[in-house]
Amino acid sequence: MTRTSKEKPTLGGTRIKTRKRNIVAALDPAAFADAVVQIYLDHAGDLELIAKTIESSDLNFSRYGDTFFEVVFIGGRTQPGTTTLDEGGNHSYSVLNCDAKRESILPSVLYIQKILRRKPFLIKNLENVTRRFLQSLELFEENERKKLAIFTALAFSQKLSGLPPETVFQPLLKDNLVAKGLVLTFITDFFREYLIGNNIDDLVSLLKRGKVEDNLLDFFPSARRSAEGFSEHFTKEGLMALVEYHEKKVFQVKLEEMKSALTTLMAEEADLSEVIETAKQHVKDAKLPDIDILRILWDAIMESVQWSGKNQQQNANAALRQIEKWAKLLNTFCTGRKLELELMYKVQVQCYEDAKLMKLFPKVVQSLYEQDVLAEDTILLWFRKGTNLKGRQNFVKDLEAFVKWLEEAEEED
Repeated sequence: MTRTSKEKPTLGGTRIKTRKRNIVAALDPAAFADAVVQIYLDHAGDLELIAKTIESSDLNFSRYGDTFFEVVFIGGRTQPGTTTLDEGGNHSYSVLNCDAKRESILPSVLYIQKILRRKPFLIKNLENVTRRFLQSLELFEENERKKLAIFTALAFSQKLSGLPPETVFQPLLKDNLVAKGLVLTFITDFFREYLIGNNIDDLVSLLKRGKVEDNLLDFFPSARRSAEGFSEHFTKEGLMALVEYHEKKVFQVKLEEMKSALTTLMAEEADLSEVIETAKQHVKDAKLPDIDILRILWDAIMESVQWSGKNQQQNANAALRQIEKWAKLLNTFCTGRKLELELMYKVQVQCYEDAKLMKLFPKVVQSLYEQDVLAEDTILLWFRKGTNLKGRQNFVKDLEAFVKWLEEAEEED
């Protein structure tokens, strides 16, 4: 008996494949906020115990990160678009319920740091909430704004898990906040607190990363937005390191503006009289010291030279032509032995640091002598008692022949 295979029966119609979908729970930030508040209340504000409980909890921080930081800062969930507590639970151990002192607020900073180390994805939520609060400074009381300033300063001092400075500084530049003076008060408190544990270089580095180093006056209301207003305000607040830094920066900007203007005129082959008049106007407006003026003039002359690659002779000729052409400009401001000596030091350092000028020092000195920019006494003083050591040993040797000639001429006279 043979077994015959029969075709298995099939169901009629077409089978439609369906995909299982994840069931998404309804959003419930209020319940999340209440759960976090309860943790605070259960541990009576003990941040060590609160941090441990939060770390081991199964609360959905990835979804409700912003709500978490509202509870940390305010004490509960806030109503949309406000800093007012919404209905639901709240606690009195928040940042804004602390005293406006670093010793009261620092524990909250360290607590957040601990949370972020275990849940680094929350840094974005901290940014969101920080930005939102700073853009709404007018909604906080004066004392609360001071607490926010102290907190953010301490956050950067403690290097709070990479919180970007832009998150703090950029939101402050809202016109209405600046005009009301709220930003100036906040940033003053911030600077004062930050400089307690850091130096001015640390602050400058922070301002650079926050992209506001060149725009510090933008924190001032328009009526007070001046270098004088800056110095007056922060001197009164006792932040002299910041005042000195800003004055140096403003001074440097003025020097660069002067050099840029003169270099442009020289490149355009403007008349000597126009260049001298432009220099005098910058000196008058900026009240620049004589030594700095002379250094800027020399830099402008050197930057106007048409250098020709590695050809030493061509470079020497081009540099000497420019020195001769603009000697009267130097003469206008190089008055007296002290300034002449400073000019020699300037030439010495540049020739030492710039390879294409290394062999040019004696020729430059001789040219400046022939154009009556440097006096014989100044050159001899530099040769015998010069104090700048950069390249001095070689340059003294290079200048021996010219000095010998000067000394012989002096004896004949």
